[in-house]
Amino acid sequence: MTSKPASPVEIDRPVELDWKVGFEIELMAPAGVSRRDLAERVAQRVGGSAMRFFHPESEPAKVPGHDVFENLTPGFTVVSGEGEWVASFVDDLTLQADFHREAKPKPGWYRIVSDDRRFLRLVEQQCDPAEPLETVLDPVAALFGTETDMHPGGMRRVNDANGASIAVGAPLPGERERPCEIVTAPIEADHHTALSALLDDAAALGFSLPRESATHIHFDARPLRSAHFMARFVTLIDRFGGDLRTMVNANPNCTRLGGWPPELAQAVARPNFATFDWDEVRATLIGLKLVKYCDFNLVNMVNQEPAKDTLEVRILPGMTDTRDILLCAALFESILRWCNEQDGPLPDTVEALLKVIPLSDDLRKHWIHTVN
Repeated sequence: MTSKPASPVEIDRPVELDWKVGFEIELMAPAGVSRRDLAERVAQRVGGSAMRFFHPESEPAKVPGHDVFENLTPGFTVVSGEGEWVASFVDDLTLQADFHREAKPKPGWYRIVSDDRRFLRLVEQQCDPAEPLETVLDPVAALFGTETDMHPGGMRRVNDANGASIAVGAPLPGERERPCEIVTAPIEADHHTALSALLDDAAALGFSLPRESATHIHFDARPLRSAHFMARFVTLIDRFGGDLRTMVNANPNCTRLGGWPPELAQAVARPNFATFDWDEVRATLIGLKLVKYCDFNLVNMVNQEPAKDTLEVRILPGMTDTRDILLCAALFESILRWCNEQDGPLPDTVEALLKVIPLSDDLRKHWIHTVN
């Protein structure tokens, strides 16, 4: 199942990349199955292990005076028999439409909530995600010299000595064990084999695409650290971003998408921007307060996040076919490479762009077909 349209162009080979890339693929487990089941299946295949961890998320708060609630939800990370990270399997709160909100919590599934992200970082440091809800917050309570209070519905609350809330643990209702975002480790080579194995495991358990599903691709940003690249890429996306969304058949039900603030295009268009070194580029973009929830996420790249120094493409629809995912990855790899290596004016049309970026003949024909 995929939301990408079929192409009449014959591509009779695996599509491969020449870039270190990570993938995020949003799926839904069938009723009675969870993301833990998928993690355990992958762990068995690779001769490794699946470990539970706290996965941080945020959601709008419905409580007056609080903009967001920060969450820790159950995630599962798989390492191979050699101790190498393979993938993680986590919740995604943007996936809402396909789940029974009134379903009762499954035993052992809970979330921890706070209105202060710093307290949840403390929970991550001090608490064991494998512990049951009844005792998981006890180490944090001990730090504040209090005890974990029990509340109706199985909730557990930690307050400080003055009664101010630190964190709340609550059973996880509404089938929130079923959403599953596969987050792959960065893949340097043989992308088709690595990705196919994960998607085959998901298909064997009956995983499918939820209504709001998206696919995100993280390109290693280290080769792209220049004012030249940033100016060309921002200008190209401002010109062809809408065309690219149409070409990849972006899911209209996806949330947390959108364009950059206009100040970004203005900044890279300044005559002196081309003379900036990378530290000056970063300082300029950090000052614009970019956010990651947009079509093309530059935040990790600008901040040089140690674990995720990437440029993230977020406009792709949910997909479960490896070839479809890699076709999209190859398109954006060629765009990044062209922006990084070439100079001169941008083409006037997206079709003209497709004729100059470094694509193989069959991939070029495929993408030109999506324009016509």
